[in-house]
Amino acid sequence: MATIKLTAQKFKSDIFDYSTEEEWDYKGDKPAIIDFYADWCGPCKMVSPVLEKLSEEYKDQVIIYKVDTETERELSSLFQIRSIPSLLFIPMEGQLMMQHGALSELVLKQIIEENLLATAPSQETP
Repeated sequence: MATIKLTAQKFKSDIFDYSTEEEWDYKGDKPAIIDFYADWCGPCKMVSPVLEKLSEEYKDQVIIYKVDTETERELSSLFQIRSIPSLLFIPMEGQLMMQHGALSELVLKQIIEENLLATAPSQETP
């Protein structure tokens, strides 16, 4: 599974409809990462292939979205994106976590394992 391009409309239908809801209520069935980026951003270009690789490695466990801050200004404003890349980590339960800057593959894996998968409901059947 490759990373998924995210628009404001898709965000509302698949993640959270901020136009009708006040309390955060994640609609997804897997933890997610949202990469806020721009095509001209050098550090974003460094992170992109890492996220593609991780989307394959964790394809059945985590969904990785990409938001182009140049075209999706509403989402960028909603999350007060001031610097890119910015990564929003969405666990199944608990608090959202925002990280700014080009994180290494090792750091991203650590966040996925410790913050997203550790709190995800078990996928195993008894």
